[in-house]
Amino acid sequence: MSHATSHVTAEIASQPECWSRARELKPEGLPEPGERVAVLGCGTSLYIAQAYASLREEAGHGETDAFAASAFPDTRRYDRVLAITRSGTTTEVLAALTRTRAARSDARAATTAITGDLATPVTSAADTVVDLSFADEKSVVQTRFATTTLALLRHHLGLSPAELPAQARTAVLAELPEAALAAEQFTFLGTGWTVGLAHEAALKLREAAGRWTESYPAMEYRHGPISISAPGRVVWFFGPPPTGLPEQIRATGATIVTSDLDPQADLVRAQRLAVALAERCGLDPDQPRNLTRSIILDQP
Repeated sequence: MSHATSHVTAEIASQPECWSRARELKPEGLPEPGERVAVLGCGTSLYIAQAYASLREEAGHGETDAFAASAFPDTRRYDRVLAITRSGTTTEVLAALTRTRAARSDARAATTAITGDLATPVTSAADTVVDLSFADEKSVVQTRFATTTLALLRHHLGLSPAELPAQARTAVLAELPEAALAAEQFTFLGTGWTVGLAHEAALKLREAAGRWTESYPAMEYRHGPISISAPGRVVWFFGPPPTGLPEQIRATGATIVTSDLDPQADLVRAQRLAVALAERCGLDPDQPRNLTRSIILDQP
């Protein structure tokens, strides 16, 4: 498949415009300062939830927890449950919202869903729905919906740089690191809110290109995972690396990748790397092996 014909290539390239559009929205139902919030998602949406939860709590807006929707402890008391679901049909997300509503006899936990498709069950499962259908995707591999959600949430927190869409344009056009294009293994590292981005970058390479990837909070890399560092392998940092860690990684012969871009914009480069690696292997980056656009399961 050529680079020009994959849906995901076009969707990655459209992110600057999607992020700009997200900054213009003023949706109802997003968490307000002081609310205790649980953020739910599956796969990519979980990692965006983790990034947002870390940003929100670090900014002092209120206690914020991120959960895989299947692992949401619905006995805990929250003021709001925010679900991120591109398809609006994911079984675990719908089940978590339904359980939350059923347990709400004391008026706890308003629910909000951010989705890319309003013609789906999530619109009736949540109290409030945020429409990001302009960022929905044809590819199974999720890119612009997830990052547009993060752009919206960062802007709502007042933590989105004005130049973020411009940085995304830079990332769309930037040359990819040659060492990364030739590498056999990848580890993505982050700190704070960028740990979620590291997990998402690793997932993109696994999904689209079937590559061996790992991801960790940056300082955890020294506690075991550094043992796989070697020549021909890449360690990619989202945001500034912790002091002293790059020197230890270089000593292993592994290649370090960093960027001066905002970490969210740097995620665009990792998305493009996943597509490039897939196409080099003759894989279809729109149709990862064993995956579908939405996970719908039979529930007991």
